[in-house]
Amino acid sequence: MRSKLFVPGSRPELFGKALQGEADALSFDLEDSVSPGRKAEARGALQDLLSGPVARASGKTLIVRVNPFGSEHFEDDVRAVVRPGLALLNLPKVESPDQVLAAVRALEAAERANGLAGPVGLLLNIESPRGLRLAYELASAHSRVAGLQLGLGDLFEPLQIARHEPAALHAVMLQMRLAAGEAGVFAYDAAYPRFSDVEGFRAEAALARRLGYIGKSCIHPSQVAHANEVFRPTDEEIAHARRVDAAAADAEARGLGAYTVDGQMVDAPFVNRARAVLGTAKRLGIG
Repeated sequence: MRSKLFVPGSRPELFGKALQGEADALSFDLEDSVSPGRKAEARGALQDLLSGPVARASGKTLIVRVNPFGSEHFEDDVRAVVRPGLALLNLPKVESPDQVLAAVRALEAAERANGLAGPVGLLLNIESPRGLRLAYELASAHSRVAGLQLGLGDLFEPLQIARHEPAALHAVMLQMRLAAGEAGVFAYDAAYPRFSDVEGFRAEAALARRLGYIGKSCIHPSQVAHANEVFRPTDEEIAHARRVDAAAADAEARGLGAYTVDGQMVDAPFVNRARAVLGTAKRLGIG
């Protein structure tokens, strides 16, 4: 899931093009991009899309960002979009494990009502100081939680923190990544609002990748190719990973716990990372 493109739920005319595009995942939105008067209309459009064969045949990870838990729209959103084509339900503004558990109950009820056999996962937005502080508790609240997603606009703007301040970005991104790692879930990067600033987008995506994030949100289709490229393992990384994997197999046969590859000491954590790179390359058809 190198790239995830936001698509307003109130713009069904964009659904087909998005499904045919290059984004690994699509995040259909019922929250910020949909005005209050069009929430029901957007829910209906997404219900139709996710219930039909076109969405499931796309091969993409399909996500819906619903309105926050406790809002007047939350339960209606969940009932409408928990359909066979949905992979992840994206919960915004999560701030307590109790909210996660309540969302799970709503999700389970919708699955039963709509006849879903496979469970839908949860992607939790971390976009407030409290949410960031409790990120591990949120991520580990239930096994349905698949990942944490950073929301920098909601986190920074109310505190008058500059959205593009490098030190602030690094600190927050690392804190959330470590929380996700402790909980055993993935970390996903925030959207970059300056969609015409290619250099800035790529720089922020590259920072996220160095910090162990799996991909970046896109608010414009033009950002998708850049996210896909930045989060693709390079040829050099794949080649190094193959050498580490081969050396590990040899070392295991010889009963060695640590050894060198390309002038660097290697042991189990490096082998695990190399095999993760090879797994990603294989999924992308480049390994």
